[in-house]
Amino acid sequence: MPRPVLASAAALIPLLTAPLPAEAQERRASHCIAIADAAPGMQYLHKAAWTDPVPEYSVRIQYLSHASFLIQTRGGLNVVTDFTGYIGNVPMIPDVVTMNHAHTSHWTPNPDPAIPHILEGWGPFGEGIEHHLDLGEMLVRNVSTDIRSAYGGTEENGNSIFVFEVEGLCIGHLGHLHHEPSDAQYAALGRIDVLMVPVDGGMTMPLEDMERVVERLRSSLILPMHWFSGASLERFIADVSDTFVVERRDSSELVIGLNTLPPQPTVMVLPPEWLGE
Repeated sequence: MPRPVLASAAALIPLLTAPLPAEAQERRASHCIAIADAAPGMQYLHKAAWTDPVPEYSVRIQYLSHASFLIQTRGGLNVVTDFTGYIGNVPMIPDVVTMNHAHTSHWTPNPDPAIPHILEGWGPFGEGIEHHLDLGEMLVRNVSTDIRSAYGGTEENGNSIFVFEVEGLCIGHLGHLHHEPSDAQYAALGRIDVLMVPVDGGMTMPLEDMERVVERLRSSLILPMHWFSGASLERFIADVSDTFVVERRDSSELVIGLNTLPPQPTVMVLPPEWLGE
C-alpha cells in the first residue's frame, strides 16, 4: 500500500521562526513529504576532510562516535546529532546540535552557550517538543517518539527522530528509538534518503524490530550507529544482507548528493572517528 502523505507539514509542526544569517544559502526543495525534486548531475566523492569546502549540491557526513554525526553543508553549516558536548580536539562550535535524553551518551546538560541552536528532543515529561528550524539552506524538524523511563515505565514523547532537509536530501536520525513508529509517525517522517539507525540490539530495540523499521523506511543509504561491539553490528548486517547491499568504508566521512545516492538500498558501515586538526 502507498504510504500516507501529510497534506501539510505545517499542520503537524508549528513554525518556530529563526533569523536567517546574511550568508545563508537557499535550501533546495526536498521530497521528504512527497515533494518531487530533480538535481543536476554530481560527482560522487569518497574522501574529504571536515575542514574542506563541501561541493555544490552535496553534504558531508562524518560518523563521530556512538550516535553523533557531523553534517556539513556547502554554505558552512555544521550540525551535530545526539551531541554530548565533545566532538574532538578542535575549536569548531556547531551551528546546530540535537540531543536526546534517554542516556547521558546522547546529550549534555551543559552545552556551550555559544552554540546558536540547541534542539532538545524532549520537553516537559510526557509532552514532547516540536522543532521546525528553517536556516535557509537547511530545515531541521523532529518527530517525537516514546522512550522507556525509570523502573520500567514509559515517557511519552521523550525521544525525537530528527530530520534534516538539505540539498534536496532527507537525512533522518532515529535517536534512541525504543519502539516501532506508528503509521502517523511514519507519515510525519516522510521519505528518508539517508538513515542513521541504532543497531545495539537491546538498549534501544531488539534487532528484529529495528530491522522492520529499516525495511519499512527503505532508505537509499543506511548508516549503522550505536553499536557497542562488533557482534550486534555484524548480526544486523547479516540479517539485512539479503535485502540491502552492504559496503564497508575505511573512512568515517562521506560526501553525498541526491543524484549520487546508491542505485540500490545500501548499508554503509563507517568507522567512528573524533574530529582532529
